[in-house]
Amino acid sequence: FPEIFPARDTENYGIYLTGPGSSVPFTVLMTNAVADIGLTSGNGSSPYLSRYRYEQTEVATLADMDDSKLQRVSNINPAALAEFREHYSDPAISDDDLFHYTYGILHSQQWRDTFANDLAKSAARIPMAADLADFRAFVAAGRELADLHVNYESVEPYPLDEIHAPNWTSDAPNAFRVQKMKYAGKRPKLDTSTLHYNAGITLAGIPARAHDYKLGTRSALDWLVDRYQIRRHSKSGIVNDPNDWADEAGDRRYIIDLVKRVTTVSLRTVEIVSGLPELPI
Repeated sequence: FPEIFPARDTENYGIYLTGPGSSVPFTVLMTNAVADIGLTSGNGSSPYLSRYRYEQTEVATLADMDDSKLQRVSNINPAALAEFREHYSDPAISDDDLFHYTYGILHSQQWRDTFANDLAKSAARIPMAADLADFRAFVAAGRELADLHVNYESVEPYPLDEIHAPNWTSDAPNAFRVQKMKYAGKRPKLDTSTLHYNAGITLAGIPARAHDYKLGTRSALDWLVDRYQIRRHSKSGIVNDPNDWADEAGDRRYIIDLVKRVTTVSLRTVEIVSGLPELPI
């Protein structure tokens, strides 16, 4: 990571994916920041495929590196790039194309199903698409998926219905604060189309298809509902309150709009993945 994110404001992005022996289903996620080593692997480390790395010559160790003199270089293997260019007879294929092609392939359900056993035991291997047109389709899909997943906080919120309690007012201090969100109904018959956001707001109209975008064993929305709640660590007494970030950002609607934005991201992800070309495997 000193070569990938050498400083707090380093610009880079990359793909986290489950490693061999993970206890969770195969998962990939593009990020533009350092994440937990177990982000996508429940019982191990998550391999990280970065778009760039930062190099500095004439230093003995990484500790000697000077952030101001680092040079950003592509992290794509030149031999792989040459192989793809030759295979498709297209010298215009770029490093960026190959990187986003990889992200597109990693989302292919056909590829995941075909190599499910292999992915549980060894590193992912990237196949060639059937022809140049399919290659370009995977590149376009991977590029849009990357943009969605990295910039999820800025996409257009999905128009979920906000149902307010009779005494709810938007200017109340706790109007948009969460304690613990929960779906309507009771297990095993939860109504995942309706989310009780807090005592004053219920969000309705969550499309069932939004829950088809899975990150491991849960949908992206399920992760959000589970993690965005107030928790107190039993041993340290430290309180984790997601409302603190909304206060710090000066956006009282941050969490409620995040639910809507993740709905948008989930629906579009499912749509893109369902439209991926068939692979010759």
